[in-house]
This record gives sequence, structure tokens and C-alpha cells, in this order.
Amino acid sequence: MTDFKKIYKYNMSFYYQSVIIYLIVLFAYTLVKGEFVDDSFKLIFKDPIIYFFLIIIAAVLIAILYNLFLNRHIELTENKLIIAKKSKVREIPFENIAGIKIFKEKRTNRRNPFRLIRIKLKNRKIPVSIRPYDYENANDLISEIRKLKENLGNQVNV
Repeated sequence: MTDFKKIYKYNMSFYYQSVIIYLIVLFAYTLVKGEFVDDSFKLIFKDPIIYFFLIIIAAVLIAILYNLFLNRHIELTENKLIIAKKSKVREIPFENIAGIKIFKEKRTNRRNPFRLIRIKLKNRKIPVSIRPYDYENANDLISEIRKLKENLGNQVNV
């Protein structure tokens, strides 16, 4: 018996890219806006745009730290689905799943980041929703959920 376990971590690449882009723009702006006086570079700190960029960078860094602290992830094991963040862990045994619905993408030429997976549980009225593109390897997560849906037979649609 193999111990099957796949972990899908929360995708934080957007936050990392935002920090890098804002730092580059801040650096370019200060380079252009700074003054060259007597062969030395003098930075003007009274410019409100510099403060604006610093506030945005600080907010994104706080968001990164907050999401690292939450440690959101989805685990697929042989017999259950685990949705976890910080201290809250929701374990969903496969026998408690009444149905899985994977909403299709709209007919567009681009990938729809708002794709949704709803898991209907036998002991709960409100389904559990998962946005797969919020996690790393979203296409792999969707294919694993599809395999789970096929294995369960999925008689009920949500």
C-alpha cells in the first residue's frame, strides 16, 4: 500500500512579482527625479510619489508575511481531502463527498482565473468551494479533483 499524498501550496507569485515591479519603478523614478549636484546624487525625499510607492511596497510585504503566516494549502491523500490554513484544518473524507462540480471556463482565448470547484458534502448544506488558480500547479490540482470525481462515481451534481 503506497502512501499517496499531494500538497498544493497557496500561490504567492503575484505578491512577489508586485514587490519586484514596484521596487523597479521606485528605483527608476528616484533615479530620474533625483538631482545631480556637484558630481553627487541628491535624492529628494519631499516627493509624495516616493512615499506612495513606499506605502504600496510596505502593504505588499505585509500581505506576503500574512499569507506566509497563514500557510494555506490543500492536501490530497488516499482517503481524504485536507484544506488547511494556519490552525484551521478541514478534513473531508472521500466517503462524505456527495458530489463534485468543476465549473467550466467561459469561451475566451485566455485562461479564466475565476474557475471554481464545488464539493457537496453529505452532512452539510453549503458546499465547499475551491478556487484552483489560487494554488500552485492549478492544472494538476484540477486533474486530481477530476480523477477523484471519476473514482467517486459522482451521482449528485452541485
